[in-house]
Amino acid sequence: MAIWFGFALCYQLVRAATDRDPARAFANGWAVVNLELRFTHHIYELTIQQFVDQRHWLAQLVSWTYWNSEFTVVSLTLLWVYIRRHEGFYPFRNSILLANVLGLVGYAYMPMAPPRLLGLGFVDNHTDGLVSLAANPYAAMPSLHACDSLIVGIVLCRLSRHWWSKVFWTIWPAWVWFAVIATGNHFWLDCIAGMFVALFSMTVVYKWDAIRTGVARLASVARTT
Repeated sequence: MAIWFGFALCYQLVRAATDRDPARAFANGWAVVNLELRFTHHIYELTIQQFVDQRHWLAQLVSWTYWNSEFTVVSLTLLWVYIRRHEGFYPFRNSILLANVLGLVGYAYMPMAPPRLLGLGFVDNHTDGLVSLAANPYAAMPSLHACDSLIVGIVLCRLSRHWWSKVFWTIWPAWVWFAVIATGNHFWLDCIAGMFVALFSMTVVYKWDAIRTGVARLASVARTT
């Protein structure tokens, strides 16, 4: 609990810093728009949202995914791994923590407004409610939704014992990426950045865990001999 509350405090400090300079966040958002237009000549995120909004059931589903994929799903999967696959808990938790810390660094140095706030024609159905007290409106790059869903997908696919569960968690990251783009909360470049943060964090944590385990085994062998 100390780890999670400490992270929440750091998140609020970063949010306070970015809230003081919204002009910079909007400038960074437009920089991404101009980059996409330069190379693709089209805002594909807007096309995806228009496609989804024409299908009410799909719009409801991506909205539910956006609101629950980050905190609800991540928290429940952490709890499940802790109880049912405890040997995999610590590298899983540490990967999530490292990725989110790196995300905070990104938000502090490069705040970015999401597509829905840039006046590009996106429908902004974003209603924070009480979440607005903690949410950072300029935290688009990197996408921690995309980042955390990839970590969850990889870990749960590896730890699951049923083929259908492995298939579900293999598909899960791609579905979350689709949802955050369709709701106008992220550009596809944000999702790619989130993917790299996830893979970097997992590489660091799991390699360190493997090294630490190897050292412990060598020490145990040395003591017994």
